[in-house]
Amino acid sequence: MTVGIPAAKPARPFFSSGPCAKPPGYSLDKLATESLGRSHRAKIGKSRLQLAIDLMREVLQLPDTHRIGIVPGSDTGAFEMAMWTMLGARGVTTLAWESFGEGWVTDAVKQLKLEPTVMRADYGQLPDLDKVDWADDVLFTWNGTTSGVRVPDGEWIRDDRQGLSFADATSAVFAYDIPWHKIDVATFSWQKVLGGEGAHGVLILGPRAVERLETYTPAWPLPKVFRLMAKGKLAEGIFKGETINTPSMLAVEDAIFALEWAKSVGGLEGLKARCTANAHALDKIVAERKWLGHLAADSGTRSKTSVCLTVEGADADFIKKFAGLLEKEGAAYDIAGYRDAPAGLRIWCGATVDTADIEALGPWLDWAYAQLTAPVAA
Repeated sequence: MTVGIPAAKPARPFFSSGPCAKPPGYSLDKLATESLGRSHRAKIGKSRLQLAIDLMREVLQLPDTHRIGIVPGSDTGAFEMAMWTMLGARGVTTLAWESFGEGWVTDAVKQLKLEPTVMRADYGQLPDLDKVDWADDVLFTWNGTTSGVRVPDGEWIRDDRQGLSFADATSAVFAYDIPWHKIDVATFSWQKVLGGEGAHGVLILGPRAVERLETYTPAWPLPKVFRLMAKGKLAEGIFKGETINTPSMLAVEDAIFALEWAKSVGGLEGLKARCTANAHALDKIVAERKWLGHLAADSGTRSKTSVCLTVEGADADFIKKFAGLLEKEGAAYDIAGYRDAPAGLRIWCGATVDTADIEALGPWLDWAYAQLTAPVAA
């Protein structure tokens, strides 16, 4: 079957799962620049960092029981910081159903020399959450960016847990309701649902995590960029805009813009609604095409942000060509699945994407598929 080139393209064909699409209406000339070229420890620098923290707390509806700090190394750096400073006090259980969860397993075993209980599931599936032993510290990804699978909610996290809950929430915050009373440690980066820049991570600590930090000293040495303690107490300045190392104030201003935009669309409820609308629009595209499917078969644990799709008969080479065709036409950028995941597509449906652009993507997927599967004329 011949499929003609579609008449209309997505207005913003940015479907990368990180860094993700900038907020609608974004442009560099809309960023405040007074802090640029100034010390991050000057009054203006500290005030802008504190504003970013305050806006994150407001939009996330984070209770005062939890601290927020801006740290180096994006979400990875934030999660590594949490692992290196708090693990080892008790047993560890790691949940892995995609590449980043596997990364935390590797670091726990090979770098920290721990012997964690590892609960694995294949891409597209979840481990049995009811079998998690909460006597242990538990590490998990709330929303698996590379598999499109998320935990259904926080009900499986016990209120009477003895261990700490460590949530890599980078593709989840600002897209779902997070039950903060069940989360002791959460990490994310601005580059996902907010459409911010990379390189900076955010570390959220609940009171039980702070207690661990102040009562436990790891057996291993800590790099400077991981040190959260000062004279036996939590370095509170980190959670008031006094960053461990020099941040990019341009990235901070970019995040402030994104957070102000988030408020303008209704805060957390508005962001969640945009994600849901985008995911529903993509669901409709998948349902109308026999050659497309969801890697996460269970809709109850399917991501609403990093949606991973299967393509009938596709291998890695097919997907590379498929994504390349759409990029060349300026119809969709960066939609090939993650390199370690099964061959397929990955479409970001986070809040900074407009639903109309998801809807406009459908005919382009048809066109690319037809280009690669149409019989060659003799």
